[in-house]
Amino acid sequence: MITPRTLITSLAATAVLAIGLTGCSGTAASGTATTDAATATSLSAFGDLPALENAAKAEGNLNVIALPRDWANYGAVLDAFSKKYPEITINEASPDGSSAEEIQAADTLKGQDTAPDVFDLGLAVALSSTDRFAPYKVATWADIPDALKEATGLYTGDYGGYLAVGYDPDAVPAPTQLSDLLGAAYKGKVAINGDPTQAGAAFAAVGMATVQNGGTVDNFQPGIDFFTKLNAAGNFVKIDPTPATIASGETPVVFDWDYLNVGYGTKLAGQRNWKVVVFPGTGYAGYYNQAVSKDAPHPAAARLWQEFLYSDEGQNLWLAGGARPARAEAMTAAGTIDAALLGALPTAPTETVVPTKEQSAAAATLLGATWAAAVQ
Repeated sequence: MITPRTLITSLAATAVLAIGLTGCSGTAASGTATTDAATATSLSAFGDLPALENAAKAEGNLNVIALPRDWANYGAVLDAFSKKYPEITINEASPDGSSAEEIQAADTLKGQDTAPDVFDLGLAVALSSTDRFAPYKVATWADIPDALKEATGLYTGDYGGYLAVGYDPDAVPAPTQLSDLLGAAYKGKVAINGDPTQAGAAFAAVGMATVQNGGTVDNFQPGIDFFTKLNAAGNFVKIDPTPATIASGETPVVFDWDYLNVGYGTKLAGQRNWKVVVFPGTGYAGYYNQAVSKDAPHPAAARLWQEFLYSDEGQNLWLAGGARPARAEAMTAAGTIDAALLGALPTAPTETVVPTKEQSAAAATLLGATWAAAVQ
């Protein structure tokens, strides 16, 4: 079995080597039988991919939520699905919402045609929300490392990366280690992407600060302590960073996933200089997770979306956004990965940690109890 640590080591080694809505019945024809899409746990329940495609086309809609188009190439992913399946209208809700807000929307809209069909979640929120998910294993399930998937298919890691610091070299000195950010040159300039009790990227920022301060993912307290110091120094800016806040100079230093920081630089080319650094020492990696809502109003479309995301096409689209796809190792072995894109990824740290679900759950509990007071 691949452990979280050996998973990232393997991916790092690979990188070095390559360097108006409508209701639906939820029932679809498959051969001479009918399939209740809402209870299908794999493609075999439909018979084959064309049968699932037909069922999803009959539903005609897919409701997604909290998928920013500039996040990990999601714009291209959404457009590619729409081009492949023009009969299915994608309804995009709350693109800037957090993982926690996805679950809140599902609870609020339960039973309505506007409820989310699928989720994209940080691990901490996924772990606390499994009662909202329907188990589903995609056709490429065997290619996904065990460390990235819940055994019954309730949620599955899809794309990920390393927590990095992006910065504007025209506004601040280049930081070479985490402690640099406590200095006077960074006063009122350092932001994280969201609230760590709700957003996966912000949660990871505290995790990275923990391991960079000699702590371990067994206890996020050193990371919380770092942000308490950053706040006391007047350096912590409580603004959710976006390309607009970077362009305006409001957030010239940003803790975020490496692929998102790289994306900021690409989007702001010609407007702002933007550099990205993964600090030496222990790196912090993480993956976002896909899940199907058990109350999905379009259950076949929800499952077709999963099949697309974990196909070679979908996985290479994450890679084009600078993220590391879950099937990278298997696709490299099969020769179906885009080797040029894989080789262009930022250099991975030699030492990397990924929290287990138990460690993530403990960290989420600790943050829920202490974060607000720590940075008030």
